[in-house]
Amino acid sequence: MKIGVVGAGMVGSSAAYAMALQGTVREIVLVDQNAAFAQAQAEDISHAVPFVSTTVVRSGDYEDLVGAGVVIIAAGVNQQPGESRLNLLERNAQVFRTVISHIMRVVPDAILVIASNPVDVMTDVATRLSGLPPCRVIGSGTILDTARFRSLLANYLETSPQAVHAYVLGEHGDSEVLAWSNARIGSVPLLSFAQQRGKPINDAVLAKIDDGVRNAAARIIRGKGSTYFGIGAGLARIVKAISADQRDILSVSSVTEEIAGVRSVAASVPRVIGAQGIIMDLVPELDSKEHDALHRSASLLRDLSSSLSF
Repeated sequence: MKIGVVGAGMVGSSAAYAMALQGTVREIVLVDQNAAFAQAQAEDISHAVPFVSTTVVRSGDYEDLVGAGVVIIAAGVNQQPGESRLNLLERNAQVFRTVISHIMRVVPDAILVIASNPVDVMTDVATRLSGLPPCRVIGSGTILDTARFRSLLANYLETSPQAVHAYVLGEHGDSEVLAWSNARIGSVPLLSFAQQRGKPINDAVLAKIDDGVRNAAARIIRGKGSTYFGIGAGLARIVKAISADQRDILSVSSVTEEIAGVRSVAASVPRVIGAQGIIMDLVPELDSKEHDALHRSASLLRDLSSSLSF
């Protein structure tokens, strides 16, 4: 499969690098407003390819996206000092208006994967601007938050992250919901596994892991300015599920008819991902506290999207 990446900055280039290392796609085309920058990123990534795969990595313009099955959008503007979140959103919506019009002109049937933040609202914006059905506009959502949750649980329980089945729901942001009540290790409920393992889950453990997930990005940004490796790998994982029609269950964002009583909102729940995009949404079983938190998170996102005037 041919993949387009619009926006060759740290997130877009990290996604391209991860896909090239996996070797699960045939070709990657990087497009950026700065053509020389996109060319340099593509050339640098292509020099890693001979060690691991046969993926072709090159740069181009929008016309070079013809034939792409998936286009990752990692383009956007940065928040200026004193600028409100709503003003930033409206400026990014205008960027998306231009970018998506170019993409749809050359690949009207591509699946769009949205990486630009705030990702849930930008997924809603991309759905409205593209006219594509929501199942073909996929935001990275809480895929990275879920990976952090699983990693921290695995570290505490001294087991493999791949054995941990736990999800972060709702917003990719402050109101996200860690779904503790339905977490499993293998097929065993979390609390039962923790007891058998001799590693009880008490309030202190809950608080530490919650903080580790919720504030991970802030800590990384304080240390090095931005995050990109984790989300780059997450985007590559979404693309792999599509390109190989794997029918994997991933926590991604999409405009959804109803989430926790909130209608027509882009937020994350577990979804089955395959060659046609989102095949189905899964409704997680939550306790009442988690359900209420997910309702608040979805309501916040719906209200923010509704306030945009692009």
